[in-house]
Amino acid sequence: MGASRVIRVLHIARYRSSAAERKLELLAGEPDLRLFLVRPAVWEDEYGRVQVRPRVPGCQVLTVPMVGRPADPHRAFYRTLTFGIRAAKPDIIHAEEEPDSLAALQTALARNLFAPQAQLVLHTWQNVNRPKGPHVWAVLRLAFGQAQAILCATDEARQVLRQLGYRRLAAVILPTGVDTRLFRPAISRSSGRGFIAGYAGRLAWEKGVDTLLEALRRLPAGVRLRVVGDGPARSQLHELAGKLGVADRVEWLPAVPADRMAEVLAGFDVLVLPSRTTQVWKEQFGRVLVEAMACKVPVVGSDSGAIPQVIGDAGLIFPEGDSAALAACLMRLVDSPELRRELAGRGYARAVGLFSQEQVAAQTAAFYRSLLEP
Repeated sequence: MGASRVIRVLHIARYRSSAAERKLELLAGEPDLRLFLVRPAVWEDEYGRVQVRPRVPGCQVLTVPMVGRPADPHRAFYRTLTFGIRAAKPDIIHAEEEPDSLAALQTALARNLFAPQAQLVLHTWQNVNRPKGPHVWAVLRLAFGQAQAILCATDEARQVLRQLGYRRLAAVILPTGVDTRLFRPAISRSSGRGFIAGYAGRLAWEKGVDTLLEALRRLPAGVRLRVVGDGPARSQLHELAGKLGVADRVEWLPAVPADRMAEVLAGFDVLVLPSRTTQVWKEQFGRVLVEAMACKVPVVGSDSGAIPQVIGDAGLIFPEGDSAALAACLMRLVDSPELRRELAGRGYARAVGLFSQEQVAAQTAAFYRSLLEP
């Protein structure tokens, strides 16, 4: 491929925040890339309903209404036939959609109709080979037949992709990293408030917050827990805290949007992600881990799914569901400010060096170039 070749990329994704778009800003700054973006016109989740207005310098943006809930990764699809393909004239169509989704299917059909010469790239997070009905297998086979490459969030996701029968190019590249402009170490932390272990995320049983409450019971009274989030298990977890006799040591806060998470993390002495594997799910990544690491907050995680690979040597790992082991990890951090500082430093270096948007953008740009090499 000649040095003067400009690669035209049509990028389709359900991004809804400036932190997520940061990767595209960096890609748009590459002299040999020209990006065209397709985004949902409206995003709706537990924080409410908002208009999506991406502002990425140097990129043309098409916002499209969706049929179904945008937060549903499999059944929602875009209300368009063309995705703006005629105007974009893409060399690569990169749809950050699961290969067994309706959105991936419609993207593949649009590529067939309007840009059959373009390379189609999909993305997958799925790290569990769940049972599938005949209609899902039909969608999957069509997507596999059309996609020249599928990017995988983790090694486990790539293994599942191979189990499903995909034999073409599959690389491990995150869809988005952590925006280190937003998630950065706090200038100072308040003192005299005791030791605060924190959890931030969905309140669902597979997230293992009950294990964290049981671990709290084993810790000294000066250790407190701050839980930030909402979900279907909220009331049962409140009830469990009462039964365990730790209700007065637990602070429950509502879920906060991404642009406020850094200030939440700054109030933790440690971030805990105690996820528990089920028959159909295990932790796919644990974004809050790298956000905490970028803020120099020590992390403790279970051994569910991708958590050990994300944390590496920058935190402590315990067997999922083992409240005694979790309590022991937390007690080590309570007793040792030196260990907290050491893990905070390691975590920060790991977040910036492996999981930053700059790293993800560089990997994605290199992948685009390699895809079009002879």
